[in-house]
Amino acid sequence: MKQNKNIIYILVVLVGLIVVNAISNTIYGRFDLTKDKRYTLSDATNSIIDNIDSPLIIDVFLEGDFNSEFRLLQTETRQLIEEFQLKTNNIRVNYIDPIEDESTREQIIDELTHTGLEPYINTDNSTGKVTQEIIFPWAFASYKDQTVKIPLLKKSITQELSEQVNNSVQGLEYVFADAFNKLVNSKSKTIAVLKGNGELADLNLADFLQTTQSYYKIAPFTLDSVATNPQGTLDKLKQYDLIVVAKPTQAFSEEEKLVLDQYTMRGGKSLWLTESVVMDEDSLRNATNSSVSIMRDLNLNDFFFKYGVRVNPSLVKDLYSAPIMLAIGEGSQAQLQPIQWQYAPLASSNQKHPITKNLELVRYDFASPMDTLKNNVDKTILLQSSPKSRLEGVPTGISLNDVTKSPDESLYNSGPQNLAVLLEGEFTSVYDQRVLPFKVKNFKSKSSPTKMVVISDGDVIKNDVRQRRPLELGVDYRGFLYGNKEFLLNTVNYLLDDTGLINIRAKEISVAYLDQDKIKEDSSSWQLLNIALPLVLLGLFGFAFNFFRKKKYT
Repeated sequence: MKQNKNIIYILVVLVGLIVVNAISNTIYGRFDLTKDKRYTLSDATNSIIDNIDSPLIIDVFLEGDFNSEFRLLQTETRQLIEEFQLKTNNIRVNYIDPIEDESTREQIIDELTHTGLEPYINTDNSTGKVTQEIIFPWAFASYKDQTVKIPLLKKSITQELSEQVNNSVQGLEYVFADAFNKLVNSKSKTIAVLKGNGELADLNLADFLQTTQSYYKIAPFTLDSVATNPQGTLDKLKQYDLIVVAKPTQAFSEEEKLVLDQYTMRGGKSLWLTESVVMDEDSLRNATNSSVSIMRDLNLNDFFFKYGVRVNPSLVKDLYSAPIMLAIGEGSQAQLQPIQWQYAPLASSNQKHPITKNLELVRYDFASPMDTLKNNVDKTILLQSSPKSRLEGVPTGISLNDVTKSPDESLYNSGPQNLAVLLEGEFTSVYDQRVLPFKVKNFKSKSSPTKMVVISDGDVIKNDVRQRRPLELGVDYRGFLYGNKEFLLNTVNYLLDDTGLINIRAKEISVAYLDQDKIKEDSSSWQLLNIALPLVLLGLFGFAFNFFRKKKYT
């Protein structure tokens, strides 16, 4: 009888295990218990992944034996990809160590570098001996004969490696979702790059245009036809979702302004890179190394004033600025040296907004300060100069010969100056209650909800040109990459993004690091604690065990 009960008990246990196994195979759940919800994908990412209908291959090159910072980035990358794979079976991944094989190491480094995957040279002196290792914090994503690069490390010229990795971890979901979006979703939004008012040439916009072409359809649009057919020009402009006005130098007519105003009233978005002062670095490259800054009148003061912003006719000088290359010395002894240039402010970003969160410093060149004005439009300051700024009125003489003089820091007390402003809401027409320069069909005095960004320096979008070839936007002569391109791309994405993809950038992830200096300082104590203390405790336990055993049995 007892034996039968045991058999029944064993059978019940086996059947129970089989039932639990079957249920666990059909019902699966994961719970993100992290405070920052780092393993919970956003709705925008889920929406993109749901559209993947054929194999998407991810090649990750962040493989190898790394230090703690890159090991963290490696782990977070793997875990995020696992979350993607749980959503769909169409995502495949290959983890590749590109420099594992010594015989092909140099060849592979050259090949990856030529494809645009710039390696990170990590210098480590934690052990007292300086060592360097080459790391490729990159990935490729391939889908239906298309391939895009994915930067896993967000580099910075001002931050320590731990901070760079922290920002990179926070942006991992965004860079992957952004890449998937390029591959999976077709281009639906259109951008018009305005021409006809002395805007920058295509060669100076080449890197910006090439970058944004991965996301949107782009075409030039001239306002020259406004003079003969203003209504027809407005009708054509309405077909675009966004207009980009890059450093105009010729005044806008009232007819052109009305076309742009009514485009805005109909919900059109716009990105303005405008200036109120005539001056740039090229103007100083002459026999005297000097020039005079004067006011630039684009006939846009009432235009921006009505919308809630004013670009003032003065220049921002900032002690926290980018350097300029100048020949120092006489004759053949002259050498090019970087000299701090107060007319090139390095603008800091608003960390609370998705456009500028974790953004590198943005380089300006002869920027004008901006004021925000009271109206019903919501205004967000995106970029500002440092608190060590001063304002310089126009006209004024500017000379390259003055850069070697030490600035009087007591004069730089004007505080942060606004350099980029986002306007959102329902705009009132510039021509409300005014005589119209031409008759408009269905004139609107109040806009649909729309957005506009005004940047007070056209050179923010301008890439340098060397030997008739455009250089990367935001890269200076030393190879330092400023945040210009990322800022502009984020701005365009924000102005046009309906999927909420840009909001992934606002995701907050807390990453804790060990204090390396404290580790070095207390290494002996911790080694003694971790090695000697267990041995001492083991010895005490053995002594006590033998003592009580003898006492009990003797």
